[in-house]
Amino acid sequence: MRRLTLASAGFLALLSGPASAADVGAGLPMTAPGFDWTGYYAGLQAGYGWGQSDITGTGGGAFSSPDIDGGFVGGHIAGLWQFDQAVIGAEAELNYSSIDGTAEPEPGNVFGTDIKWFGSMNAKAGYAMNRVLVYGIGGVAFAGVETSQAAGPAFSNTRTNVGWTVGAGVDYALTDKFVVGAQYRYYDFGSEHYDGSNGFTDRDQDVKLNTVGINLSYKF
Repeated sequence: MRRLTLASAGFLALLSGPASAADVGAGLPMTAPGFDWTGYYAGLQAGYGWGQSDITGTGGGAFSSPDIDGGFVGGHIAGLWQFDQAVIGAEAELNYSSIDGTAEPEPGNVFGTDIKWFGSMNAKAGYAMNRVLVYGIGGVAFAGVETSQAAGPAFSNTRTNVGWTVGAGVDYALTDKFVVGAQYRYYDFGSEHYDGSNGFTDRDQDVKLNTVGINLSYKF
């Protein structure tokens, strides 16, 4: 929780960047004629994710590595500032996820990983060509990840993982208010420790995820 609180504070500072940058850069050349990307945005995104979860015992012994995949849907907010053709800003996203997978290293012993939700708080920088914006994005990532095992009796435990993300995308302004886009992201949610129960061994789980998605945003 402390890590998420610190990350949230950092994002709020980033999101205030467009307004602060506007004050500092009052004397700089502003956007060229055409669509102006400066503003605040809110919208929705959806897509598909795939990756892998490495589950190991506390003593370091490998348990299993389930492949994971599935869909997600969520929302985002952003603040951008443009000068000339450069665009900088901040963006936050939160997604509901059905990304999961299982592996059965031996008959009757099934390991599972389920990403129930994930999100991120990011810095964003890009190059605008009138209504087209090509950008890179990256920041702090977090997810609610469940680890499970069924070997006769069943065990499951959910923790909040915190890691990092990086990606790239392209946005297109359909009108002065509506923007559509596509994005690729890589997430490394890091390794989290899970306590076993009912005879199940304590374990660590390391989750990595790739996503591709589309987005629709409204500019205020």
